[in-house]
Formats: sequence, C-alpha cells, structure tokens
Amino acid sequence: MNTKIVQTAGRDQLGSFAPDFAHFNDDILFGENWNNTDISLRTRCIITVVALMAQGVTDNSIRYHIRNAKDHGVSRKEMAAIITHTAFYAGWPHAWAVFGIAKEVYADSTAASDKDSFQNEIMFPVGEPNPYGKYFVGQSYLAQVSSEQIPIFNVTFEPGCRNNWHIHHAKSGGGQMLICIGGNGYYQEWGKDARKLSPGDIVNIPANVKHWHGAASDSWFAHLAVEIQGEDSSTEWCEAVSDADYRSLG
Repeated sequence: MNTKIVQTAGRDQLGSFAPDFAHFNDDILFGENWNNTDISLRTRCIITVVALMAQGVTDNSIRYHIRNAKDHGVSRKEMAAIITHTAFYAGWPHAWAVFGIAKEVYADSTAASDKDSFQNEIMFPVGEPNPYGKYFVGQSYLAQVSSEQIPIFNVTFEPGCRNNWHIHHAKSGGGQMLICIGGNGYYQEWGKDARKLSPGDIVNIPANVKHWHGAASDSWFAHLAVEIQGEDSSTEWCEAVSDADYRSLG
C-alpha cells in the first residue's frame, strides 16, 4: 500500500512540554522511518507488533500498531499466527495479553472485511453476491472479467460454500474450464472421488458430466470459469451436495 503515515501525537500531547521529543516522534520515527519505502508499511506493522510484544508492551502502543496492521492488510488469521509464533520466543503470558487486545481490534471484522482480505490475495475482482445464489449452499460472488470472444467469470466462494450438482449440456463442444486463482476448494464428478483444488490448478469439465465445485470448509476459494462454446448449450441445476457428503471430504 502507498498510504503515507502521518503522526501528530507527539505535538498534540507533548508539543509544549517536550518539543524535541515531539519532533523526533512525529517527524523522524513516523515521518521518515515509517515512510521509508525499503520495506512495505504492512511489513513494518508486523515487525512493530512483534517487537512490542517481545518487550511485554500491552498498552495503547501495541493496540495502535495492531490496528495499523489491520488497516494495512494483515488479516485476523494472519495476526493470530503472528502472535502465536512470537509466543514461543517472547513468552506465553505476553501472547495471552496481546491476544486480548488483538481480539478487541479485530472484533468488528465481518464477512465483508474477510472478503476484502481475500480480494487482496487474488488479482481478479471478487464481484457482487452471485445472482445464481439459489443454486449454491452458502455465500458466493460473481464477477465477469471478459465479455469478448470467450465469456470468463470469476466465481468466489466463502468457506464451506459450494454449488449444487449440475450439468453443462451440449450436443457438441461445450463444457467448462476452471482456473483456480485463490484459496482451497474441491471439484467432484458424479461417481468419482472429489479432487482438492489450489491456486494454479486447472479443471477441464466435459459437456454432459454431472459435477459440483466449491470451497473447503476452512478457506475462501476463487476460480475463473471459462464457458466453452458448444451447440445447443444449457446448464441443468440438480440437487445440493449434502452436508454429510461435504463433511466427509475432511
């Protein structure tokens, strides 16, 4: 992110009592150091949280920097992992104290903020709530990324979301190609074992084959859906993937 850090706390609180300290705090520490582009602001936020936790700082200083980390793209899951990792080096009591602050900072995190975090992980837009949502279990999103030559859509699934069994019919040609771009998910054809999917995986779905695809239970998932041109193409939506069958995937 290219956001410039601007700090006025030194002058606001100590400007008249300790003007030199206020200058060093606002202009040097935050003005020059924090805006040095040798490392990203996101990385600086993480380093600062780790350094303060290692010293046992559990006041508003670390609260500010955890909030700063959140504002610069550090997800709730990443912050939990950062604190957990640091606990082995900085001490378990420090971790307990910092987790209490982090939970408060991330308390207002919702599906929308999780969506924003996932958007930062993929290069295509997540899009808006899927207008075909009635054929999905859970929440999905749809964004058309190409309308020229070959229609291409980005389909994003919240954790646990999957589409119903369905069939891309065609007399000739037809079918669909999935290009996985983020998170983890599954693809399954009728009568076959499910296949795990990760970024970079490609699924070629022949016409007239019953199948489903969607996210893993603990991960957002996104794939590009490439519609293959065919004669008399249509999509038939079938029954939902049962909870029992989905849970059996692990």
